[in-house]
Amino acid sequence: MSPDHPLQQDYEVRFDWAREGLRSIAQGAGVIVVIDAISFTTTVERAVTEGLEVQPFPGTRVEAERISAEHGFGEALLAGPRGGPGVTLSPSSLTAENVAAFGATRAVVPSFNGSRLSAAAARFGVPVLAASLRNRSAVAQWILHHQHAVGHRVKVAVVAGGEVRDDETVRFSVEDLLAAGAVIDALGALGIDACSPEAAAACAAYTGLARATRHLFTASSSGVELREEGQGADVELAAQTDVSSTVPVLVDGVYRVADPGTRS
Repeated sequence: MSPDHPLQQDYEVRFDWAREGLRSIAQGAGVIVVIDAISFTTTVERAVTEGLEVQPFPGTRVEAERISAEHGFGEALLAGPRGGPGVTLSPSSLTAENVAAFGATRAVVPSFNGSRLSAAAARFGVPVLAASLRNRSAVAQWILHHQHAVGHRVKVAVVAGGEVRDDETVRFSVEDLLAAGAVIDALGALGIDACSPEAAAACAAYTGLARATRHLFTASSSGVELREEGQGADVELAAQTDVSSTVPVLVDGVYRVADPGTRS
């Protein structure tokens, strides 16, 4: 079946993977929730919490550095590479001290996964939210308030990024499955619960394994890779549940805090 064929369209809450999955479930949705738990959407939440807007850059770091050197990004500055000093893609870099020293109120963040997925989601013209375990209940509350603001129930497309390989195929990632399931569970608790089978299965994965999320995040392929690179603090931050009330919303290509009345 073509990836552009609309799937799960009869359900209020839908779930799929990566940009191909986004195309199949976003048609007719009123809100899109993007999840790349280790680490893009966790980084976005941390940045916005500290007052730093995030401009996703859907290309490579090399491309972003070239544009930064030749033309710049207007009022925004390019975030540094993971593991470097200051503000980077690393969630643990988003401290109040680093943000204050950054020199701009908006960071351009290249991400082969989360940024590309965000850019693809923006094309549907509906609110796009960055979600993780950290803000899963806040995201669900935002969607409920958005429904009240627009005066009707809206369909929700939850899209997990997975891990994009060098050849652009997508590898399943347990952390994104659990984070997506956590958001779907929080939506269900608010009565937004007409789930597709795919969304219901993701929710069941989270509820069945909720007590083990920290272990599963740190033991996952992505978690092990980051810990081996000395970025274990990023995994620990991503594994925290319901510790943030921040809901980053993609408005005009930039993640920032936005009112639930936002329509695009």
